[in-house]
Amino acid sequence: MWLEDADNVALYSKVWRTLRESAVYGADAHNVITSARRALNPR
Repeated sequence: MWLEDADNVALYSKVWRTLRESAVYGADAHNVITSARRALNPR
């Protein structure tokens, strides 16, 4: 992807904004990781 025109810049910004809005941090991130590990490695 090249950032040579307004459409590509807008798309790039939208993608990163969407990723930022869906991200979790701190304790929430820990909980997501723990849940995923349990789901992938049931005992």
